[in-house]
Amino acid sequence: MPRSMTAFATVEGSTDLGVLSLEIRSVNHRFLELGLRLPEELRPLESQLRQAIGKRVARGKTDFSARVRSAGASRRADIDEQAVDALAQVMEKLAGRFPGLAPGSLTDLLTLPDLMARAEVDLDTLQVQVLALLDQLLTQFEQARAREGERLAALMLERVEGMEQQRQRAIEQLPEIRQGLRDRLHQRIADIDVEVDPGRLEQELALQLTRADVDEELDRLGIHLAEVRRVLGLNEPVGRRLDFLLQELLREVNTFGSKSVHAGSTSLAVEMKVLVEQIREQLQNLE
Repeated sequence: MPRSMTAFATVEGSTDLGVLSLEIRSVNHRFLELGLRLPEELRPLESQLRQAIGKRVARGKTDFSARVRSAGASRRADIDEQAVDALAQVMEKLAGRFPGLAPGSLTDLLTLPDLMARAEVDLDTLQVQVLALLDQLLTQFEQARAREGERLAALMLERVEGMEQQRQRAIEQLPEIRQGLRDRLHQRIADIDVEVDPGRLEQELALQLTRADVDEELDRLGIHLAEVRRVLGLNEPVGRRLDFLLQELLREVNTFGSKSVHAGSTSLAVEMKVLVEQIREQLQNLE
């Protein structure tokens, strides 16, 4: 079944950086628009992360974020002595310039960047750990998209079946429509009370019937509806293909409506247009 473009997933796991939280969410978009928010420690892996996500997400405005929740046991933190010495000199100057200011707490210093020297993390090992966690995240994400896509496909199939019912009603009405054309033409001739050549009358009747003939449109409509059903059963991104099919459906419905010479067929054309638009609304969320 096709997948929705709207989904959310989150996972946590232990890495050499500490407990790493990954989150991904997406909404509908014409193409894949991927945004990443990463801590500085994961910046070297941005290219690999983009590539891994791009292989499994085809469309949608997608936001991915990573956050280190706590430091790992292997990451012992030490003070950077050079940074502390430089900071002490700066604070001494500031104290001389602003003697009235109260000194801060020592714990405030721990929030300063580059003050703590941390043990180096092996990038290759970290990459393996992060990509394994990402694989779990994307699996959950795909499952969420599949569940939502199944619901959307079911709603779209209901509308497709509704259009097929309207098409069958139109086919059933064709003999009545043709007979109505004949009756109206004969009535007009009777009203003007003139003698008409039977051959000429048949020609005019044939011309009117040709103009109102919708057999071809109804046949093509049936073919397109069958193709929509088939595509909705595929396990791959189908949004763009369905968008094209909806354009073809709407074209046939419009032609059918423009040729309508019967109140019943006009009503059927309007109903089918409504169903096409309802399918299009659901389609906007399909990958």
